Amino acid sequence: MKAFWESIQQNTVFALQFLAVIIAIFVVAYAAEKIAKKLHGDGERILSTRKIAAIGMLSAISAILIILLEIPVFFAPSFYKLDLSELPALIGGFAFGPVAGVMIELIKILLKVIFKPTTTAFVGELANFAVGCSFVVTASIIYNFKKTKAGALVSCIAGTLVLTVFGTMFNAVYLLPKFAELYGMPLEAIIGMGTEINASITDVTSFVIFAVAPLNLIKGTIVSVVTILVYKALSPILKSGNEQVRVSKVQ
Repeated sequence: MKAFWESIQQNTVFALQFLAVIIAIFVVAYAAEKIAKKLHGDGERILSTRKIAAIGMLSAISAILIILLEIPVFFAPSFYKLDLSELPALIGGFAFGPVAGVMIELIKILLKVIFKPTTTAFVGELANFAVGCSFVVTASIIYNFKKTKAGALVSCIAGTLVLTVFGTMFNAVYLLPKFAELYGMPLEAIIGMGTEINASITDVTSFVIFAVAPLNLIKGTIVSVVTILVYKALSPILKSGNEQVRVSKVQ
């Protein structure tokens, strides 16, 4: 019975921490977007009907990518996989602002849990959301302040660096210990999974350096390159509804 209540307590604390992360990221994204709109003299609402529809579509695509296209990597244990679900979120963040990017990330996770139940006690979902948002929010904030080709390039580079550094540190300080705690598994056992793949992995620090950092760097680079290549063509399609609404208001 004592173990049961301890488990309930651990899961409740984790759920509250997950909620706190979501709220904190939304606050940062909202504040940055409001500042950018004020500087650009943009009076459009952060969430218009057209934006919500586009967010729903991009969230669905993002969910499909994370559910159906998770790619194992040779340098990390099997519970680390490469997915490109940040691609629609970054495109949405570029088109509509960081709040849209965060919403796409959150809806993606909710859809993923519905159609593909967690196998990591929701630690993987928190990791995907928080680390993904570190990339999407950073890049979309920078791009929304400077909407040029150079701004897009700088934003993607900065986003990838933040993704790599934050993702690595977040895994080391919180995610790996929390995964071990919720699963009742010694942290040494998780590190041992990495050692079997790479003998250089001997502790948490070497684990995140040799397994987590390369994964995030690869993901950020691929998503950035694809976004820069396709965004110019997709942007008019995504924004066409908003332009029509603005014209009708002027008329």
